[in-house]
Amino acid sequence: QVQLAESGGGLVQTRASVWLSCVVSGRPIENYNMAWFRQAPGKGREFVATINRNGENRYSADSVKDRFTISRDNAKNTVTLRMNRLKPEDTAVYYCAAGDKAYLTTMARDYVAWGQGTDVTVSS
Repeated sequence: QVQLAESGGGLVQTRASVWLSCVVSGRPIENYNMAWFRQAPGKGREFVATINRNGENRYSADSVKDRFTISRDNAKNTVTLRMNRLKPEDTAVYYCAAGDKAYLTTMARDYVAWGQGTDVTVSS
């Protein structure tokens, strides 16, 4: 069974940069497309970014595509989300997810495993 563990969140100021990491264990990371989602207080889970198995294709939400970058290092079983120029509206719990579809998808229901989440709070 694949397991995901996020780290790197915290309290930061507007326009700060933060890196989130997700370590994958239990199954080869190469088996999965990987993604980041987030959930702000009182809101539903929102797609942030996804990357395919070999790292050659990626897709990000319009709200973050000029500020956030998803990457992966299969040798280290790690997926990273680099977040730049953070805004208060980026405040959320950020979740790493593993998907087994043959295509990249933004739908949470298409992902088969989730981490526990890491909190990012951006103060104004």
